[in-house]
Amino acid sequence: MDLGLERLRNMVLDMAELSQNTVSTAIDAYVQGRDLRDRIYGWSEELRMLQDEVSELAIELIARYQPVASDLRFIKSCMEVAYGFSRFGRYAHDISDVLGIFGDLSSCDRAAIQEAGAQAKQMILVSIKAFTARDVQLASQLKKMDDVVDNIYLDFVKKSAQVPEGNLKCFVSGTLILRYLERIADHATYVGETVLYIVSGERAARK
Repeated sequence: MDLGLERLRNMVLDMAELSQNTVSTAIDAYVQGRDLRDRIYGWSEELRMLQDEVSELAIELIARYQPVASDLRFIKSCMEVAYGFSRFGRYAHDISDVLGIFGDLSSCDRAAIQEAGAQAKQMILVSIKAFTARDVQLASQLKKMDDVVDNIYLDFVKKSAQVPEGNLKCFVSGTLILRYLERIADHATYVGETVLYIVSGERAARK
């Protein structure tokens, strides 16, 4: 049982590293105007397959050992966290697709995306660290960090009425990317919420 749990943990941490790199690459590629869709798509597919492997191992451990209490909570949480990391890959691929759809966006103001992207990347790091260390206090910081990304996204959308017609491409592409970053931030928050569940068995209230 212990060996199985350690293997499950290592698989999830492998996903954590890959998902973090995938999101960072997608954000940096947008800022730099580089088309890395093929690379990011490959990583997102790898994350999807790794999620399946985590789920299969988790079900095997439950069926074979019938774990209870904290072990069962950890196994269930690994499945949820693996799903979150897989979604990071999916949204990273969506971000990379924006450049392919809209073409050159170098004239667009990317300040909001850079700010939200930096926050989202930091949230992924915090969620991984909190999950690895089972640090409830660290995980609790994610909600306030998520609010920052939400506010950047909403402020950007509210400015839509003042957007000149010639800048419509910049606004639409920026809105899409910020929406994907907002979803990444949400999933990082959900990863953090699993820490409370693993440690205490309690579920945090979601917005």
